[in-house]
Amino acid sequence: MKLVYMGTPDFAVPALEKLAAVHEVAAVFTQPDKPVGRKQILTPPDVKVCAERLGIPVCQPASMKTPEAFELLKSFAPEVIVVAAYGQILPKAVLDLPAYGCVNIHGSLLPKYRGAAPIQQAVLNGDAVTGVTTMLMDVGLDTGDILLTKETPIGENETSAELFDRLSLLGGELILETLDALAQGSVTPKKQDEALATHTSKIDKSLCPIDFTATAQAVHNLIRGLYSWPVATAQIGGKRVKIHKARIAKGSGSAGVILSVKPFVIACGEGAVEILELQPEGKKKMSAEAYAAGHDLKIGDKLI
Repeated sequence: MKLVYMGTPDFAVPALEKLAAVHEVAAVFTQPDKPVGRKQILTPPDVKVCAERLGIPVCQPASMKTPEAFELLKSFAPEVIVVAAYGQILPKAVLDLPAYGCVNIHGSLLPKYRGAAPIQQAVLNGDAVTGVTTMLMDVGLDTGDILLTKETPIGENETSAELFDRLSLLGGELILETLDALAQGSVTPKKQDEALATHTSKIDKSLCPIDFTATAQAVHNLIRGLYSWPVATAQIGGKRVKIHKARIAKGSGSAGVILSVKPFVIACGEGAVEILELQPEGKKKMSAEAYAAGHDLKIGDKLI
């Protein structure tokens, strides 16, 4: 099948690699290069890097809503457009262009977690199961008809970063199955149940401070849900630290109080968590044991 692929971050790379091995990827559309880091170095998207490695033409229009962008897309004559975390709203003219429509790879089991951060939201909410969905795109936000889904359990200590990697691979597998089914006419698009729809917003740093009055499970979910960005934070001795990894621990006490230094166990509103890896400001991340060795921590001290 001749297709155009639209995607931008690393989540979209495995699907592009799998599609390029089986189908004719006429072109890749991705976001423009952006300045990154303190030195603001102009950096290409992960999908662009992958496409260039595979020898696929790359297009980077600032907007798909211009006549020029539409004509460029039309020149590739795609039978289907595959979209994965592209980062742009597609106008109806684009959605209507290919014979098989525009097929989106979404990192949740729709209609649950429509929107920008479905993978992190599943971990933040402590879900036991998630997955990926392929759907026919329409003008709404992740509201199109469902084609296929693939479920996977979420590990008790699995972070968003780890789940992100697994779902990107699942998405690559599912899109191949989906295109085969479309070509064979063996899949029937299914309307989403609006009564079951939930939405997610972009994750930002306002979520980072840990509220130790919450349950240990909620604290644990926050820490693993915000890893590897933007990372949960706490204050120890008046200094902010990033908490990268933790796990549920035995113990109870006043919320935020250190119950043990080795291992580094903190009481929550209900239960306790053991901090495994953290990062003081201006320093590299380190094990809790290494942190404790360089700081005067005492049982009874409090984190806020």
